[in-house]
Amino acid sequence: MYYHASSVKGITQLTPQSSNHGIPLVYFSTKRENVLVYLSNSIEKYCVETGFSYDGKCQKWGPYGFGKDGRQRLEEYYPNALISTYKGVSGYIYSAETISDSGFSVPIPDVATSSIPVDISGVEFIPDAYEAILQAEREGLLTIIRYEEMNDKMKAWNKKTILEEYENASNHPEYRHFLKGNFSEILCGR
Repeated sequence: MYYHASSVKGITQLTPQSSNHGIPLVYFSTKRENVLVYLSNSIEKYCVETGFSYDGKCQKWGPYGFGKDGRQRLEEYYPNALISTYKGVSGYIYSAETISDSGFSVPIPDVATSSIPVDISGVEFIPDAYEAILQAEREGLLTIIRYEEMNDKMKAWNKKTILEEYENASNHPEYRHFLKGNFSEILCGR
């Protein structure tokens, strides 16, 4: 089974969209729990909640990686990041029994892509993405590293990365707004 998350209700066919890789693709995971992170875009959500108007395509915030065991690892890079991004957010997990693989290699475990439209065979309503993520953690399907658990090495990496991300986002005012709002201690004076 292939899974895809969206905030849009009633999708019967997923069509390829321009991607981060510069070609139109539909992204899937063969693990349902791995798509939960796509039920909310923290940058877009933060801009809406703070009244920041932006007409372009919002950057994506990908606060996850994968452990050596292959499980997705969600990482909170600022206090209460999971709550502020996912609590109370509803959405849908669409499933497809088969896809026509695009042949495009994505360096993310359990990901598959299609360059042609994909018919949906099932849908699951997720009433609260945060609760669904916590349930997946309880079931051992993913791990969460909470902000308070970051060690000094992770904190140093976080600071370096946020400074770099801010500098490289001159064409994305929505991303800079998000970074300033959530990393004010790191970005003070910018």
